Amino acid sequence: MNEVLQAMKERRSIRRFKPDPVDPALIEQVIEAGLYAASSRNRQATKIIAVTSPQVCRYFREENRRIWGGDKEGDPFYGAPVILIVIADKKFPNGVYDGSLVMGNLMLAAHSLGLGSCWIHRAKEEFELPAGRKFLQDLHIEGDYEGIGHCALGYMDGELPPPLKRKENRVYYVK
Repeated sequence: MNEVLQAMKERRSIRRFKPDPVDPALIEQVIEAGLYAASSRNRQATKIIAVTSPQVCRYFREENRRIWGGDKEGDPFYGAPVILIVIADKKFPNGVYDGSLVMGNLMLAAHSLGLGSCWIHRAKEEFELPAGRKFLQDLHIEGDYEGIGHCALGYMDGELPPPLKRKENRVYYVK
């Protein structure tokens, strides 16, 4: 079977990561795959913020957990040492769709490189808050951006989960 199709079938969301730092060359390859995601009218209206700083990762863990309202002891990023944040220009009507394609490419690339990944939500809420907007300003990101998702990234702690059975009656052919 084709390598890309095989990776698509094998990739799973990983919810347990080793604390080991990820090789920067691997992070760059994952990011590059995200940058090559399809984008409406080739606008490339998305950005990727790569967070490897333990302090900044901790900030996003705490913010995400607060917005989620979940377990105060739980980690919404499952211990991942890298968080790739995808944002999209709010002025561009297809930004959410384009950002979703970026997220898909990030996760597929991670799997193909032997890394684990998981899409973590609540980026939209984070970047609507004053602290989130200030974070973008501190990075000199100008404009009005919407959080699309966080890609938790790292080395898997454990085995790749098995695939779940695909639901039936999800494809209709019109000939």
